[in-house]
Amino acid sequence: MHATSNQVTIPQSVARTRWIGLMTILRREFGRILRIWGQTIVPSAVTAALYFVIFGSLIGRRIGQMDGVDYTQYIAPGLIMMAVITNSYANVSASFFGAKFQRFLEEISVSPLPDWIVVIGYVGGGVLRGLLVGFAVTLVALFFTHLPVQHAFVILVAAILTAIIFSLAGFINGVFAKNFDQVNWIPTFILTPLTYFGGIFYSVKMLPSWAQDLSLANPVLYMVNAFRYGFLGRSDVDVGYAFAIMLLFAGVLFAISLWLMRRGIGLRD
Repeated sequence: MHATSNQVTIPQSVARTRWIGLMTILRREFGRILRIWGQTIVPSAVTAALYFVIFGSLIGRRIGQMDGVDYTQYIAPGLIMMAVITNSYANVSASFFGAKFQRFLEEISVSPLPDWIVVIGYVGGGVLRGLLVGFAVTLVALFFTHLPVQHAFVILVAAILTAIIFSLAGFINGVFAKNFDQVNWIPTFILTPLTYFGGIFYSVKMLPSWAQDLSLANPVLYMVNAFRYGFLGRSDVDVGYAFAIMLLFAGVLFAISLWLMRRGIGLRD
């Protein structure tokens, strides 16, 4: 009876320790987001408002409709998704690098928490910020256009998967970054071009065939179109295939993040 009791108590104790560790990381990340809300939430909302004024109201009047809907309405899901992408990525890359820079990552590394808990904790913080800012940008969008909801479940799953993918990508960036310049390098030279050419402001059907084929290599295209389909019921790609691509990217990036943590790559620099 005593042996059986120990077998039950130890797993419960381990599970409780892991849960406390995960919640501690998440609370720290969420507290950081709210503490500097002027840097984490407001800029994306202001930027989205400027996009709606310039592209939606001014240029949109000349364009008219895109894929059968008003142009402002067409770009709204893309702008929301762009905010989710950039904020999910930026939160994890900056926060994880900050943990390395301030040397408290070493305390996490020697704690009894497994690597997957640490990855999930930081990624969870990125997802929280991405969805929070995405909601703020959605409120901004409603001042400029009407957003019908065709498939609410598709919207939610697409937003969460996208936030997970770019949070994981930001985690990998944070692992390899040796200074703050390297934290900002990938968002500037890789992430921004991917989002701008990801079908946010236009339908890829407008492009010549060679450009359409090239666009299909951009993972952001599938995320934006799946999200847009949830609102407007329109997509340039097969939505099921888009979700398969997102799940594949999430799985691969999570595996890479775990491998980097277990090998200690970039963590002892």
